[in-house]
Amino acid sequence: MVENEVAGRRRPSGGSLAASWRGAEEAGGASMRPMNTTRIIDLRQEYGWTQERLATESGVGLRTIQRLEAGQDASLETLSLVAEALRVSVRDLFIAIDDADLGNRVESLQSRTEDQQAARDRLTGAWRWLYIGIGVVLTLVSFTLGQYGLVVFLAYWTGGYLILVAIRRIYLEPRLEEKYPLSRSKKQRRSQRAPLTDSKPATEAPLEAQP
Repeated sequence: MVENEVAGRRRPSGGSLAASWRGAEEAGGASMRPMNTTRIIDLRQEYGWTQERLATESGVGLRTIQRLEAGQDASLETLSLVAEALRVSVRDLFIAIDDADLGNRVESLQSRTEDQQAARDRLTGAWRWLYIGIGVVLTLVSFTLGQYGLVVFLAYWTGGYLILVAIRRIYLEPRLEEKYPLSRSKKQRRSQRAPLTDSKPATEAPLEAQP
């Protein structure tokens, strides 16, 4: 009888044992979750930004920035906001992506971004070449107009250019933004490549405890 009592105390019930196994598996799965190697810390420090500054510039929470810098997963929307604040592509936020699902999503986003940028550049280039082509024709015609030829020449290459710029800003660019939301205009890309500095010294925020 004593042996039965001792065995009863030592042997966990089937439900408790199953629960223990499930808890161990979940803990093991959490510890083995793929971690991604990011460049966010290096990119942020190049600008002299703190984690709080990056959170403010990108419009995401400080805790989200800390998790991203620790290599944890995030939505593409969040990654896009951070990448835009740091003026790089989403793919350039990472040195290595161990999470296969995240890697596929990032590569898909990168591919769609490149396709949309190429399509936008083609349309923008078509407008520019149309303007140049018409200008060449009018220039040739102006030689046959005598004293009025110079007026036509100057009117098109000056006034026509101003009209083209106005049409591009008022009509073309808004529609390109709507049709190709992942693309950027030349002005935006020049701004993205421009060096960004901050005179404020960078002080790190303490890393919050992970849940």
